[in-house]
Amino acid sequence: MAKNITIGKPQFSLLEKLCNASGVSGDEGEVRKIILEEVKPYADEVRVDALGSVLVTKKSAQKDALCVMVDAHMDEVGFMLVAEDGEGIYRFELVGGLDVRQLVGKAVLVGKDKTPGVIGARPIHLTTPEERQRKIPLDQLRIDIGPGGKAKPGDRAVFATRFKRVGPSIFAKAIDNRVGCAILVELLKNAPTHIDLCLSFSVQEEIGLRGAKVAANYFKPDLAIAIDSTPANDLPHHAGEENIFYNTKLGFGPALYTYDAGTASDPRLVRFLAATGESEKIPFQYRQPGGGGTDAGSIHRQQAGIPSMSVSVPGRYAHTSNLVMRVDDWKNTVALLQAALQRISPDLLAEDRP
Repeated sequence: MAKNITIGKPQFSLLEKLCNASGVSGDEGEVRKIILEEVKPYADEVRVDALGSVLVTKKSAQKDALCVMVDAHMDEVGFMLVAEDGEGIYRFELVGGLDVRQLVGKAVLVGKDKTPGVIGARPIHLTTPEERQRKIPLDQLRIDIGPGGKAKPGDRAVFATRFKRVGPSIFAKAIDNRVGCAILVELLKNAPTHIDLCLSFSVQEEIGLRGAKVAANYFKPDLAIAIDSTPANDLPHHAGEENIFYNTKLGFGPALYTYDAGTASDPRLVRFLAATGESEKIPFQYRQPGGGGTDAGSIHRQQAGIPSMSVSVPGRYAHTSNLVMRVDDWKNTVALLQAALQRISPDLLAEDRP
């Protein structure tokens, strides 16, 4: 592991606060407050842009230094109340990509006051055999906070899952992408002096990579790395057959993206991150090409084009009430990125892009 990297009690405490905070896309204020408290003692410049992203700069001691943008989104998937049916029962819409099949019976927290509620539907006793074979449509689900519960249309709701560490694993909601935010804080605390380090804690990734686009146009970086949580589809079997499309695997280290639905990563950056991992003996893996994407999908298309790639921490059960992540994957992602930032130079971009 690279020098001066420590993941101890303060880092776990921060990740717990971040994961337990409510921050559905467009309503990231609680997360933003935590981030601002963490970064202000270490940053040269901190601003909150018009969309609500936190933009942090740690300037180099050198003139005309390479400007490196590192991004992680603050928002999480969740729900928005849209109408009340009476007796504390609310219709709602999804914010971000959620599977309706997994929602019935899930505990939620609603609004700024975190009013407890539950996503309800008719019980199995009152359904027909035919109905049980079909997915319950969203318009038949309700969030129930009970009579007298404090909520109103427009309030966001999040899963009520609380952060828990169990041996080598972490269980929490919103690991996607509070782990990325925690990583950015560590990179700021250990910022190298030969680059301008520009950190974007961006908003509204889950509904269209919106905050990162604005942030990239503010920083105008020479290159960018998006940090995220990526789905680990690594259960051994699927539909009775061996799983060969695993995407990423828990315990194999940070995942380097080569290609996804939104970005063909800059090959120079991919080679550089891989060479760094090999040189520093930090385990890493390649994310299998395919769908999905990160803020890099927006960042690389700004200005006259920004060389970009993604590095993600694998996590099982993405966009559900309870994600699972390995502690060592988090630690090794921090180590790889820190080592890469220490080694990076303008010579990297002097190479011809294939």
